[in-house]
Amino acid sequence: MTSNDPASSAHISTAKPGANELPLSGVRILAVEQYGAGPFGTGYLAALGAEIIKIEQPQEGGDVTRHLGPYFDPQLPDTARSLFFQSLNLGKKSLTLNLGSPRGKSIFRSLAKTANGVVSNLRGDVPQRLGLTYAQLGPVQPAIVCGHLTGYGRDGPRAAWPGYDYLMQAEAGYFSLTGEPDSAPARMGLSMIDYMTGVVMALAVVSAILKARDSGRGCDVDVSLYDVALHNLNYLAAWHLNAGFAPTRQARSAHPSLVPCQLYRTRDGWIYLMCNKEKFWAALCDAIGHPGLADMPAFRSFKDRLEHRDELTTILDGILGTRDTGTWMQAFAGRVPAAPVHTVEQALGSEFSNSGGRISELAAGDALLRMPRNPIRVSGTGPTGEGGANGPGDPPRPAPETTPAPQLGADTRALLQEIGISDAEQATLKADGII
Repeated sequence: MTSNDPASSAHISTAKPGANELPLSGVRILAVEQYGAGPFGTGYLAALGAEIIKIEQPQEGGDVTRHLGPYFDPQLPDTARSLFFQSLNLGKKSLTLNLGSPRGKSIFRSLAKTANGVVSNLRGDVPQRLGLTYAQLGPVQPAIVCGHLTGYGRDGPRAAWPGYDYLMQAEAGYFSLTGEPDSAPARMGLSMIDYMTGVVMALAVVSAILKARDSGRGCDVDVSLYDVALHNLNYLAAWHLNAGFAPTRQARSAHPSLVPCQLYRTRDGWIYLMCNKEKFWAALCDAIGHPGLADMPAFRSFKDRLEHRDELTTILDGILGTRDTGTWMQAFAGRVPAAPVHTVEQALGSEFSNSGGRISELAAGDALLRMPRNPIRVSGTGPTGEGGANGPGDPPRPAPETTPAPQLGADTRALLQEIGISDAEQATLKADGII
């Protein structure tokens, strides 16, 4: 590789970010991703300052969620109107490239020379076929990290199986834990396996990039939806594998052993209490005006309360049912771990959710998008007044997540020019269906 090679590794970030930069400033990730798990994970990397370049198939209209409804904003560019797509792809770039063609693979290898990492969320047998593994990319970029998010792994009898969140919840036992004891098995209301696997992938890729900066050698890192789903069983798995515990659904979404930790009725709805330390049980009894409950033999300890859970539920329902949830929340605030049971609309409309910058507003032409802000805060890196100031004299610098998701192929021309592909050659590639 010569110094005048337009696809040289000169772009690759090896230096530490400056004091006023986001932690992943200068890190470039090529993301062969679509739908939920992969984009959710790279969304965290983008919010931390990484340059995320979505590699999208031109013939298939790019990421499938670009066309996923039912809600679209007609004021956005025609290929980026899906609000589902926007929610998962803020602050990214888009490059169209047919990885199924030899020329597309060659261009991708040139792009990989400029990148710190390549990530994908594909069926387990596809990364090898598309040339996304370290064995295939390491020869052109020894420090590249190749992250693979699959359904069931890249090896073994299920490598070629498609995998989705709800399937993982069903097979890993989540359905058997969700809902009331006498109801049908149920999934949780969000695609948490997708989300968690995306975040686990992001952690694995960043960790491997740190090592590659020191050693000069990258690697493959693998995570799968099924393995994350199984690992999430955590203490329930430890109890079962080592003590024979058989987890079951608990009434009112209760904890299997800690009491009180469940739903209780109030005058106007429900409240969730989590007295997961003994001190909170005493505080609850005091806050509801019945301090003597804490000293009753049947309720004195976690073990006692577990044995008499039904009796305690009846008592607490009777007391809590005399006031509205909001009144109890005022009485419990800062003393007893408690939460109102909101609908999604109530949660997004609450005063707390709309304070502290938790909801972002993104200008996109004539459109104004409102999205939950990424939860990570890094001091001294945001625009002035939002988490810290930039350097002296520097203009405010928007965080990546303040940029809407890109139009399909919005960055193709500039990124291909960067690796020495002229406009004339790009016109030919477009005519041939490569970009």
